[in-house]
Parts: sequence; C-alpha cells; structure tokens
Amino acid sequence: MPNDTNAMNNLFGGQLLSWMDRCCAIAAHRHCKRQVVTSTINNVSFKNPIPHGAIVTIEAKVVRAFTSSMEVIADVYLEERREGQPRVKANEGIFTFVAVDQLGNPIDIPAITPETELEKLRYDAALRRRQLALIIAGKMQPSEATELKALFYPEESVQ
Repeated sequence: MPNDTNAMNNLFGGQLLSWMDRCCAIAAHRHCKRQVVTSTINNVSFKNPIPHGAIVTIEAKVVRAFTSSMEVIADVYLEERREGQPRVKANEGIFTFVAVDQLGNPIDIPAITPETELEKLRYDAALRRRQLALIIAGKMQPSEATELKALFYPEESVQ
C-alpha cells in the first residue's frame, strides 16, 4: 500500500521486518504452543526491492529448537500483479525466539526433526549460528564450538 512505501515507491525495509517478525512469532508459537518473544534478529537480507502494488507472501518455519529457544527462518516472496509472472524470492531473515511462561521465564520446548534436504541444511546451520552467537556473547569458548571447528578444520574432526 502507498503508506508502506518509501520515496523509491518500494516497500519500507522496516515494514517488511515487522511483518517478518510477526510471521516468525506465529510459526514459533505454533511449534511450542506457548507465548514467545523475539530474542534476536540474526540476519535479514534485502535482496530485491518490493515495488508498490506487489503481492507479498511470507513463509516462516522453525528450523531448529534448542532448550527454550528456536531459530525461525522467514522466506519472503513477491508476485507482480501482472498475469503469468511467477513469484520470486525477494528476501529472507533468520530470527531467534524464546518460549516463556506467564512470568516471562524461559521454558522447555519440543525438539525438531528435519525431514527434507533443505530442512536438514537449515537445521545444521542453526547450530553453527548458535555456537557463533554464544562465542561472541562470551558464553562459549571457541574450542567448544564443535560444529564451527568441523566447518573450518574438517581434517581435525575426522581424527
């Protein structure tokens, strides 16, 4: 809509970010059946502008669940209103949510079992991102990051 666009007549990035956060929160809630809060927005890629009047579809899926947190990936697609135009992946984002009880304390959530190749790739990548975040936060020593070490030093993980 016009009120959602910038001077270039494209969707405001902040508006899209808000929609993605809400969509991911719904996916996280559906997974754990509890109230969830956004913990981090790990990455957002604005690859293609979304022009005024385009139809935007956001698909969010929980890709990995840890103890109380879960990583959710949002894929953003756009469709031009002209007939015969295929939808195009425009953007994506990676969010982390935490399930909380009525007092706002983190609570345990069910695990995820990836099935498709894409789900398995995203599941494995989520652990690497989590380990990196824990290292940056000072909550994990780099030597403990087994998945990251295997990524950068595959010969050491074989031994």
